[in-house]
Formats: sequence, C-alpha cells, structure tokens
Amino acid sequence: MVNYIWVAMTIIGIVFALINGTMEAVNKAVFDGAKEAVTLCIGLISVLVFWLGMMRIAEESGLLQKLTKLFRPVVKRIFPEVPANHPAMGYILSNMISNMFGLGNAATPLGIKAMEELKRLNGGKPEASRSMVTFLAINTASITIIPTTVIAIRINYHSGSPTEIVVPTIIATILSAIGAILIDRYFYYRRSRKG
Repeated sequence: MVNYIWVAMTIIGIVFALINGTMEAVNKAVFDGAKEAVTLCIGLISVLVFWLGMMRIAEESGLLQKLTKLFRPVVKRIFPEVPANHPAMGYILSNMISNMFGLGNAATPLGIKAMEELKRLNGGKPEASRSMVTFLAINTASITIIPTTVIAIRINYHSGSPTEIVVPTIIATILSAIGAILIDRYFYYRRSRKG
C-alpha cells in the first residue's frame, strides 16, 4: 500500500510541475537530493561502524553481559510473563541496550528475534500477547543515551556542537519510555477488567 502512495505522490508531483512549468526545478531537486543522500549515508556509516565496533568491544570485554545483568530485574518486572532464562529475555535486553547506544540498525534484528520468541511463548497465536504489545511500546519509545544517528547528521551538516543533543535526548526518551509503559499498563488493566 505504501508503494502505491509513493508512486501516486511522485506522479502528482511531476504532473503539477509540468502544469506550473517548474520541471527544471524538480529535476534539480531530484539530483541534489540524491547527491545529498549519498553524502549523508557515508557520514552515517562511519559513525555507526564506530559504535558497532564499540558494542563489539563491550560484548567481548563482558560489559554487555554486566549491563544485561544490571537491567534484568527491571525488565523482568516489565515482562512478568517471560521466563527469566528464556531466549526472548536475552533478545529484549540486547535490543534495549543497542537502542540505548543509538544503534537502531543493530537493534532491529534483535527486536525481530525477540518478537519471534515472544510469539512462540504466545503459542503462535495471530493476536499479540501482553508482552508483545509492551515490547513494541518500549522499543518504539526506546531510551537513548547516545543518539549516534542524530550526532552523525549534525556532524555531517557542520553543527557547531553536534553532541549538545545528548541531554535533551536522554530526557525525552526517558519520558517517552515511561509514558509508553504507563499507557500500555493502563490499557492492559482496563481490558482485563472488561474481560
């Protein structure tokens, strides 16, 4: 469906440019945008590779396991239906830690694996379990300590202080995660009272 929307928007834009006689500006914007996208991607790749390397060092040194142990009691309270030693718990913790370091690209495969394991725990049912809904809410609102992608974009556009976004990001993502958990719990308890 999204593909149809993009095609429709593209066709409407081209037709509108032809009618207004601004096709030359559209062509210029397309090529400038493509050039800027490549430049931006190269800038993002360098920062992501650096932080993925840091995550690998953290994993090899045992720091990742220590962080996992540190957050396990909190995550266990958020996901009471998931057994402590189940693979889903490991994937959830790894996903959350990757998101904390702003590594959304690295966190995505872990999130997919966590969701697959949660679906197995749910007996393969087509409807989402409480844990699946909670994980989706937390993953979407994910607490971020180091927003690597935003810092990379700010560096790429020659920001005077690319890291000044760190404190506002921490505050905003903590508040969004708390909000996600509260809303998730509110609807869960409301639904369980009706049922």
